[in-house]
Amino acid sequence: MDILHRIGIEKSTPDQVYEAITTLDGLSAWWAQKTVGDTELGGVIAFRFSAGGFDMKVTELDPGRLVRWEVVDGPQEWVGTTIRWDIEQRGDYTIVLFKHEGWREAGEFMHHCSTKWAIFLMSLKQLLETGEGAPDPRDVAISDWH
Repeated sequence: MDILHRIGIEKSTPDQVYEAITTLDGLSAWWAQKTVGDTELGGVIAFRFSAGGFDMKVTELDPGRLVRWEVVDGPQEWVGTTIRWDIEQRGDYTIVLFKHEGWREAGEFMHHCSTKWAIFLMSLKQLLETGEGAPDPRDVAISDWH
């Protein structure tokens, strides 16, 4: 089972979107302010949130087109899943096709994570269109899991 989302970002290029997904400064500006690690191929990025954290191994990079991570530490439901970002220009929009792949079951936590991914993808869009995202801890809280 997979979480799937699509967003279109105006006023941005595929290279700018790629940079926001593949640099510590970019990631901390829209997803988790507490982001550290190695964003190069084979590196591990640590994301720390108010409600916990995840470690992602960078498994694939194609500048301006594709980013892929494998979850190597975090909640049991996430470990072994992969995150994939496909990026392309279509007219005035840079389109991001997002996939969080390989969930073992569609439990309540997957439902929660799908909503949170949508919120954070909107934060990415906001960052690239306005210059300011809403990363954790400034993101929209949706429940006691944040």
